[in-house]
Amino acid sequence: MVSLQKVTPLPDSALEELGFTWHTDSDGTKYISDELVVLTPEEAENYYTAVNELYDMYIKAAEYVIENNLFFELGIPFNLVDIIKKSWENDVHWHIYGRFDLAGGIDGKPIKLLEFNADTPTALFETAILQWAILKHNNMDEESQFNNVYEALVDNFKRLITLFDDPSQFEEFYEGWKILFSSIEGDDEEEATTRLLQQIATDAGFVTEFEFLHNVKFDEEGIYDINDNPFEYWFKLYPWEDIAIEESDLASTLTKIVENQKAIILNPAYTLLFQSKGMLKILYDLFPDSPYLLQTSFEPLQGIKQVEKPAFGREGANIKIIEANGEISQSVDGPYDNFKKVYQEFVELPKDTSGNAYQAGVFFAYEGCGVGFRRGGEILDNMSKFVGHVIS
Repeated sequence: MVSLQKVTPLPDSALEELGFTWHTDSDGTKYISDELVVLTPEEAENYYTAVNELYDMYIKAAEYVIENNLFFELGIPFNLVDIIKKSWENDVHWHIYGRFDLAGGIDGKPIKLLEFNADTPTALFETAILQWAILKHNNMDEESQFNNVYEALVDNFKRLITLFDDPSQFEEFYEGWKILFSSIEGDDEEEATTRLLQQIATDAGFVTEFEFLHNVKFDEEGIYDINDNPFEYWFKLYPWEDIAIEESDLASTLTKIVENQKAIILNPAYTLLFQSKGMLKILYDLFPDSPYLLQTSFEPLQGIKQVEKPAFGREGANIKIIEANGEISQSVDGPYDNFKKVYQEFVELPKDTSGNAYQAGVFFAYEGCGVGFRRGGEILDNMSKFVGHVIS
């Protein structure tokens, strides 16, 4: 059973002062819970260990996919294959951050991988900033969390320059390279997440700017802001698969930019391999004895309860829960039904005394660096709530 601790919530005015405007859902309920999940130190350590091991497995699985040309199996658009390979071959294409979604880890339940949001993960603001602010607001020990997301991201931005070396050497090697941060105009959550990452990069020591996506300019020689200033790095909170499908000319231009070594794109194109839920099947094939993996297939599993997922999708859209007899017991509509399907063994999420289910989201930036929780039903959709945590 999930153990919870009641807290006094941050008022909307305080959230908005922090830059967090999406605090109230469309039905009028609050998105940020007034409770915290209570974790033991051992549970927090187990989440940290799990994602570090899982990331190493993803690296090996991606190498396997590239060596065996399994892009089609993962649902990877053909017009991104070249840029994925190019970004994979050169260490300068550094993975800034991702979020593992996990079942279990609470009350003795084993940790199981559900998916890896490696390209454009959100819930960053909630995990890195709001959890800390809730503890501070309630006069609780601000250190009583598994949450060094901000600091880990500062160090990982520095690794764009130092790579595998000590990030403290950043100033020694940094020569003024600039990062342009972009998101779609009109989406508060995505803009605030992108601006948070911009602030973190600025704190790391980079020269940074922000430009809405529609104002960014591209040619084979580089990436520019609206005033034609060139940038060595471009961070986009816009999914690679959407670029491939909806902006095919841009996909081609970005491939040329990477091939010509004119700019580095964050997160790199190879993170789309991690993002694809098809990788869950590759992982299960390569590491069948891993305690963190669920049986996964590209075909319906026989005789067991399972979840059908599109290779790419967000917020529970186009997810189906299929019973052992083949009947669909739950489903959510959405725009991702045309993507390749993956079938993953069903695992029960931890629940509280009211029957609400909890999914852990563990951020990864060079290593595991923080956890937050989503609360909802068996399929967590865009009405699920964010629940912080405290270690006790």
